[in-house]
Amino acid sequence: MPVRTAPGSIARMIFALGEVMSSFKLSFVNGFTLTALVCFSFMSAPVHSVDKVFIAIGTGGPTGVYFVAGNSICRMIHKEAAEGRKQGRKHDIRCAAPSTGGSTYNISNIRQGELDFGIAQSDWQHHAYYGTGKFAGKRFEQLRAVFSMHPEPFHIIVGKNTGIKSWADLKGKRVNIGNPGSGQRGTMEVLMTAHGTSKDDFQLATELTSTEQSKALCDQKIDAFGYTVGVPNAGVALATDGCAAKIINLSGPVEERLVNNNPFYTFITIPKGKYKTTDSAVITFGVTATVVTRADQPDEIVYEVVRSVFENIDDFRALHPAFSSLDPAPMIKDGLSAPLHPGAVKYYKEKGWM
Repeated sequence: MPVRTAPGSIARMIFALGEVMSSFKLSFVNGFTLTALVCFSFMSAPVHSVDKVFIAIGTGGPTGVYFVAGNSICRMIHKEAAEGRKQGRKHDIRCAAPSTGGSTYNISNIRQGELDFGIAQSDWQHHAYYGTGKFAGKRFEQLRAVFSMHPEPFHIIVGKNTGIKSWADLKGKRVNIGNPGSGQRGTMEVLMTAHGTSKDDFQLATELTSTEQSKALCDQKIDAFGYTVGVPNAGVALATDGCAAKIINLSGPVEERLVNNNPFYTFITIPKGKYKTTDSAVITFGVTATVVTRADQPDEIVYEVVRSVFENIDDFRALHPAFSSLDPAPMIKDGLSAPLHPGAVKYYKEKGWM
């Protein structure tokens, strides 16, 4: 494989290092030591070398599954790099996965060349490629799918003693709709439109990030928030297990129409017992987390990224409970609206999956 340094990638690595360093105070997230995982990635990715290929993967908030997913992909890439060992791919790819604004931010920055790969909800992959929804008039025809990952139910999480049991009960309440550029904000706006709800219907509509919203709920600064995220999630647990917040059902006629009319939505069950206050199964709708890139990303780089994950799938599954049931068969087709990148197709054909 030809060796290169992608334009601007060293600057992105330095930026990413700063972003991750700011997250080192999170010593334990989602059931494993996050700092150790991120340290591993950067120890294996020296920014001073000009003989390496540096790639940046956009993720999400530092307490979310996207951040874990991006850094887990980097970990598999660095494992395959075989530095200091006699056997291994020695592909010379080094990887950073900084915390970002989420799905639509990642897609937009892939388009601009500021990110090489990104994790995005399946609905925003669809809208970006076809130029619909928030991407109306801004179609990203060069967007390419790589693979999909875990299902992501859309949560409405409500504070203790708020009396909120359904979407209708949000009227007149203080609701966090999510930060601009995040997938959760986009899905919240879709749901608001479907229900005929505007921000004026809430007493207060905040734009907190995924790292801020649970604390705000527990501090009684907001009454509820919407969140698209895999299960289980440390941020959700902070609210449910930490201050007795609950997740409400979203399975009425409005949600049925959304699922029936959009191929990227599906009904998802959050099992009983996943969180302390989940005393019965919660039915909601949701999407799938997907990995995307640009059409002009070199085939050999995409091939090595895909190979690194799938050749080490058992190790990957062990890095977060949301990954435990990942299976290659659905990962190469579910939630993928954009065409598959040729580099990914090459690997899937070699494995006999296509």
